[in-house]
Amino acid sequence: MRRPYEELRASLTDLSADRQARMQAVVDALWDALHVTGVSWVGFYLHKGEHELVLGPRRDGPACSPISIQGACGQALIGKQALVVRDVAELGENYIACDPRDRSEVVLPLFEESGACWGVLDLDSHEIGAFDDSDVAGLQSILITAGLTRATSQVAG
Repeated sequence: MRRPYEELRASLTDLSADRQARMQAVVDALWDALHVTGVSWVGFYLHKGEHELVLGPRRDGPACSPISIQGACGQALIGKQALVVRDVAELGENYIACDPRDRSEVVLPLFEESGACWGVLDLDSHEIGAFDDSDVAGLQSILITAGLTRATSQVAG
């Protein structure tokens, strides 16, 4: 399904200087536009401490916090590349199930200008195979426009 990333990106050009406010604006815009396309959850996890991520701005459903870096969000953070998970069952013990109905997800790491990874954007779906590389590209462009990351080109999954 084509998702309206270009339209979303165009709507996010005049954002606050405050990172928290920009994250909330991105989450709200993504949720409003994408929940009708099968996205079941949108949110940020922030890198806190050596081995955990804590919940940042998010929309609309169950969420776990803190989470260890062993799951998909941690893999994207540590690997410093976007991760497309076609079927979360394939992650085995490394899947952190905040909502047992979720079947796929896409996770994008967030980078400071220095290259340090400070968190991730995570989207979930109740459908297997809901995300692909076009979602990564669209979400990446939104995150860059919102000033929440610098450009990268690596994708895993």
